[in-house]
Amino acid sequence: MSLTNTTDRYGSVSKTFHWLTALLILSLIPLGVIANDLPYDTSEELARKAWLFSLHKTLGVAVFFVALARIGWSVTQPKPGLLHPDRKFESLAAETVHWLLYGSLVLVPLSGWIHHAAATGFAPIWWPLGQDLPLVPKSEGVAALFAGAHWVLTKVLAASILLHIAGALKHHMIDKDATLRRMWFGDALVPRTAGTHKHATPIIAALALWALALTGGAALGVYAPHGNGPDAAVLEDVQTDWQVQQGSLSITVTQLGSDVTGTFADWTAAIQFDETVPNEAEGRVAGTVDVTVSIGSLTLGSVTDQAMGPDYFNASAFPTARFVADIVPVVDGYEAQGILTIRDQSVPTTLPFALALEGNTASMTGRMTLNRNDFGIGANMTDESSLKFEVGLDVSLTATRAD
Repeated sequence: MSLTNTTDRYGSVSKTFHWLTALLILSLIPLGVIANDLPYDTSEELARKAWLFSLHKTLGVAVFFVALARIGWSVTQPKPGLLHPDRKFESLAAETVHWLLYGSLVLVPLSGWIHHAAATGFAPIWWPLGQDLPLVPKSEGVAALFAGAHWVLTKVLAASILLHIAGALKHHMIDKDATLRRMWFGDALVPRTAGTHKHATPIIAALALWALALTGGAALGVYAPHGNGPDAAVLEDVQTDWQVQQGSLSITVTQLGSDVTGTFADWTAAIQFDETVPNEAEGRVAGTVDVTVSIGSLTLGSVTDQAMGPDYFNASAFPTARFVADIVPVVDGYEAQGILTIRDQSVPTTLPFALALEGNTASMTGRMTLNRNDFGIGANMTDESSLKFEVGLDVSLTATRAD
């Protein structure tokens, strides 16, 4: 059996690429479905889910490179001619499906890979070349865009595979021709054909179908970032002596050995502060702060939905968190000393922070470490093998004195 194609039959290299790709794809699709549906309520369940996702991602990267190699080989080879060139519509439909398959074999793993590189979360790709991609930033927007594209394109790939299989079975069982036999190994008898079927129409049709599918994804809202979902509480404006102009409130968790940082998009702070109280006056109160956070506005990489669930923040039952504290001068800055309430747990908490004042503008940065167990978050994660107990909280803001 020849390694290369002829105008009558496929060579062994093309056949190997075909069946290797089929094996990988038919493994990847159920892997992704199973991994997505698995629970993650305990450390063991989360580890199993992450392992399956890692396998799915690793095989996806393999498909990407196999597909590129397959396409590269195909463009150097003659393509066996059509067995029924007189069936114009059937031939154009078959070639359109082939173009959808070829393109999807590149686009589906590539979109998933870009989503992985842009997101923060668990389930690494099992290879030594890192988890990032050049020119792909860590961005919730980019991650959401390509996660949505991956979801849409997998549907196009699945439909193309079903049509491809249906066509092959139709040729083999109804037409009883050599279409399937000449893609299998061995030297099956095949009729002579002329490899002249090259048309632009199938390519244009495939491009139109991809565009239609991706547009449909936009209509369904699959490209939108997580956060500010149906459980996100809408916060009212607060009366405050110092008006926050800009700021960031974020948390960092360590899941399966990787840091995952997320940001709350919606929070308010009512601040009263007297800057004339000197830092040397330890123990005196220089002001107060009352912060309310919309829990549902959190974006936390690929584990946002998990974080909103009943075993974690339980955003539907406890839509807000609150920190009420006194601002107390200390030797090297200030501390906000008060009570932090998350879920139904109120815990004494101290946030040390640095403050810079310039006229009527104040800028602060602070960081503290919380223990998720204090607030009943991830109570089923009884050890730190999957989710560390410590959670970092970072806050920075710029505020101006109200008139």
